[in-house]
Amino acid sequence: MSRGDRPEISVTVRDSSGGEISVPAMVKIYRSGVFTDQGATRKGRVFFMLAGPGEYSVAVSAPGYEAGQKEVSVPVALKSEVEIVLKRLPNSNETTGVPGKPVLAPKAQEAFDKGLRALSADKLKDADKYVSEAIKLAPGHPDVLYLQGVLDLKRRNFADAQSVLEKATQIDPTHGPAFAALGMALSDQGRYEAAISPLEQSLKLDAHSGYETHWTLAKAYYHQQQYDAAVKESQIALKGSNGKVPEIELLLAQSLTAAGKYEDAGQALRDFLKNHGDRPEAATARRWLERLTADGKLAKQ
Repeated sequence: MSRGDRPEISVTVRDSSGGEISVPAMVKIYRSGVFTDQGATRKGRVFFMLAGPGEYSVAVSAPGYEAGQKEVSVPVALKSEVEIVLKRLPNSNETTGVPGKPVLAPKAQEAFDKGLRALSADKLKDADKYVSEAIKLAPGHPDVLYLQGVLDLKRRNFADAQSVLEKATQIDPTHGPAFAALGMALSDQGRYEAAISPLEQSLKLDAHSGYETHWTLAKAYYHQQQYDAAVKESQIALKGSNGKVPEIELLLAQSLTAAGKYEDAGQALRDFLKNHGDRPEAATARRWLERLTADGKLAKQ
């Protein structure tokens, strides 16, 4: 396949001996936390054509081994080599197989792949075309339903997204990305209590889910007055986003304040003003910091 102007990731999965892993491993690709592609290794290797440059996560799972993940920055349309070493689980007798799920026929797989790339590039018109094609070819496949759900989310059709993602998770109860997207659809409708369960389930199924899942779960916890849990998830989301999403810092400050951790909240607000003082939210953060100080929650600086 000609790469053209699209970057490529070549993934090699090894065991602790340094040799290529002997069992098929499932490799999932995420772009900025959004699931974009997956494939099984053959003789320890698998290749992916990417939608474009960006920040990617490569998550690997294999029967009998601990899961692994690497973050990959792809700045230009070149080939990137990624090696991931998996550690065998104690007392594991697993030797063959990949976590099972229905396989898409070649034409449906092609439409699915094109739909993922279009969604990743925010080309919603193209995505709609390929998603419609994939649905005609494989209407009950959980990956195709997930793809439709993500398209509905991007178009802010949250109720439609919820409906189709519920079907995806019922057909495949191991589909971590579908559970994450379902939680986001519920959260976007203000249904925070209902959003918690699918978001938690997503993280159980895929410990390497993107920061967006942790961020959405933190918001749901906050609105349900589970402030300590909101602090924890906000901190994970902030670390995972590498500081690229300032709103997470404000949510962390909110959660810390609600949890009565005022000094930590003050530090979070000061960090926000230091790093994002030119953003519109800076005025809110500054007034908030002043209020905490005026109320005696923080020492004057």
